[in-house]
Amino acid sequence: MLHKEAELNSSANDLHVLIAGGGIGGLTTALCLAKRGCRVSVFEQASEFSEVGAGIQLSPNCSRVLHDLGLEEQLRTKAFLPEGSQFRHWRTGEVISESVLGETALKKYGMPYYHIHRGDLLKILVDATKNRSEIELHVNASVESFHEERAARSGGVTIQVGDTRYEGDLLIGADGIRSVVRAGLWGEQNPRYTGNVAWRAMVPVARLPKGLIRPMSTAWWGPRKHFVHYYVRRGDFVNCVCVVEKAGWDVESWTEPGDYAELKSDFAGWHSDIHQLIDNADRDSLFKWALYDRPPMRHWGQGRVTLLGDACHPTLPFMAQGAAMAIEDAAVIAGCLASNDDTAASLQHYEALRRGRTASIQNGSRRNATVFHLSGIKAWLRNRAARSAGNHTMDKLYRYNALEATNV
Repeated sequence: MLHKEAELNSSANDLHVLIAGGGIGGLTTALCLAKRGCRVSVFEQASEFSEVGAGIQLSPNCSRVLHDLGLEEQLRTKAFLPEGSQFRHWRTGEVISESVLGETALKKYGMPYYHIHRGDLLKILVDATKNRSEIELHVNASVESFHEERAARSGGVTIQVGDTRYEGDLLIGADGIRSVVRAGLWGEQNPRYTGNVAWRAMVPVARLPKGLIRPMSTAWWGPRKHFVHYYVRRGDFVNCVCVVEKAGWDVESWTEPGDYAELKSDFAGWHSDIHQLIDNADRDSLFKWALYDRPPMRHWGQGRVTLLGDACHPTLPFMAQGAAMAIEDAAVIAGCLASNDDTAASLQHYEALRRGRTASIQNGSRRNATVFHLSGIKAWLRNRAARSAGNHTMDKLYRYNALEATNV
């Protein structure tokens, strides 16, 4: 039996949506579509729905979508609510710029700003999908190819998963930066290595001196590298992401173990707070991976097949908006499908609404990769500009309401 909210959205009620990819974007999309009355099948290539041990920032523009899905209580149980964000000098620790979050962000944007462990967020989403009868989850299910029947408006899409074929009304590729669906639409296009390597580590707070880490998201800016840290798991751990410009190493895997001595050497001469974090990091949680990206796409989909999240707009982590953009995508595509019974036209509308915003975030994140790593007079000028910008730089970003995007 359909949920009440689905009865109000008859144009989406009869759709069976196939989603390639069971990450944050794919599962959020499944929930948004189920709320609109769609039947959804999610295909995840891994043997289970899981995320690596790293943190993620959920700004008000995406927490708005998650709250609309009824996940506020679960988020508040697992997440940490930061009081603000700040940028600091790599050697002296001087605060270059600081913005207020916490209750101020809640009042200003109507939604909170969360820090959360990726694994915790994914579990919240998986548990929520299991409570929706409209959603069917498949693991060990890699979408290898697809075919769209375009002979009639009522045509559909068939996907091949191993020896089994599945049919649906449309296909959403939420299968990451090396998307099979993207390749099927537009051909193989290798992503570009950015010249940056990211380290990640988790630090148990019990190992740190009390008060060492403020309840904020902190980014330390330095020549050719930067270091970000913030609390996750309600303040029991500090998540660290450390980005260094490196040549000659371009392994993309998120599960490539990192060497403690190399990380220590990369940040030699940096502030003592940084070295206390490195020294107390859980060595089993120390990984490094090469950062890749792609330029914004002119088109995402064709007919009844489209893309979502990193499959169409992979975003470097220099604005903390990669997952947020995928979560926004989920709400917008569900709204578009609910407002128009022409599926192909709905997908084109979704793309038109999202392409400009996601491209601006991609470009801004890429620009920050340069800005964060400046030195000399350029760094001094950057710091002056950052102090002047204050709390205003992210206002437009955080006020965006994906739930109402189709009404514009």
